[in-house]
Amino acid sequence: MNDRSDRMTTPWGEHVLSRFPEDPRDRLRAWDASDAYLLAHLAEREVPLSGTVVVVGDRWGALVTALAAHRPVQITDSHLTREATRANLERAGAEPGAVGLLTTQDAPPDRVDVLLVRVPKSLALLEDQLLRLAPALHEGTVVVGTGMVKEIHTSTLRLFERIVGPTRTSLAVKKARLILSTPDPALKRPANPWPLSYSLPDDVGPLSGRTVVNHAGVFCADRLDIGTRFFLQHLPDAGGSRRVVDLGCGNGVVGTAVALADPNAEVLFTDESFQAVASARATYEANKAKGANGAAGHVEFRVGDGLAGVPDGSVDLVLNNPPFHSHQATTDATAWRMFTGARRVLRPGGELWVVGNRHLGHHVKLRRLFGNSHLVAGDPKFVVLKAVRE
Repeated sequence: MNDRSDRMTTPWGEHVLSRFPEDPRDRLRAWDASDAYLLAHLAEREVPLSGTVVVVGDRWGALVTALAAHRPVQITDSHLTREATRANLERAGAEPGAVGLLTTQDAPPDRVDVLLVRVPKSLALLEDQLLRLAPALHEGTVVVGTGMVKEIHTSTLRLFERIVGPTRTSLAVKKARLILSTPDPALKRPANPWPLSYSLPDDVGPLSGRTVVNHAGVFCADRLDIGTRFFLQHLPDAGGSRRVVDLGCGNGVVGTAVALADPNAEVLFTDESFQAVASARATYEANKAKGANGAAGHVEFRVGDGLAGVPDGSVDLVLNNPPFHSHQATTDATAWRMFTGARRVLRPGGELWVVGNRHLGHHVKLRRLFGNSHLVAGDPKFVVLKAVRE
């Protein structure tokens, strides 16, 4: 860890912060100017922190680590964020249990006196979380959002206006900005539209016409994204009993397609997003309920760090649509870790199937790791690749 780049100075002291998992090749910092701006604002305005302080969307635990003495509650959709937070709190010498760690699937606190929001990439996730927290706000609740200027849009401010109350923004400092909202107890808020459901098109194999369920924040929540559609059209044929992993499962359509096509398959759905795994479970259950032709019952749902905890050589097939962003940053670090994990868990002769944008060059990574990469299908935008564990 580079102490200089990862050391954050706050009104409550200096903290050396890291992302999770710690990787010396990862040059991305665990905090940014928007975290520092928010913390400076709290100190300068002498915001009382003696009540219930809730922090939503804390990227790597920077905010709750700085505020640990005030016993905040963190709400996150990310398993990696939660693990980074635990490591950063321990490094900072925080008292065990000083920070309450909740997920976006947990019930929020009944009362919130200070609400701090790190604006997420997904406007839908922000909408869902504000609607879930709104009943806990009161006239005296201090609500402050933060983000880099490029992350805060007119639609972001309108969302705070519609769900919290009158909203304004601060001046920009180091390309960061604050969102300042005043709760309006008389505000008539809309019903929470999440999760959403829709029917799949009729050209995606076993899932044609089936139901997909998406919780807020899951990629392409209101329609089937074109990459996954292409993948569903080129999945390997069902072939007897086998152990299959839908790695980075998102809403679970790929793993559910396998379960529908092969009743004997044992399918593990895994993702680092609590919202994603909840969506995958709901998608599977929606299709399982369709009767004799519904999904089989050999399934497991796991929120975690990729394939951590899956035994070496225990899997026959890994299906993967790897992300190439970490919040706002473009990076191939996640894809590398997914491919490396897949090679570890696959038995000899086991296969990793990957869909991705053609320009990402995943075939190069697969050849380095597996010694082979086979083109299964391609169009001008996407490719489906297969690598075999030798």
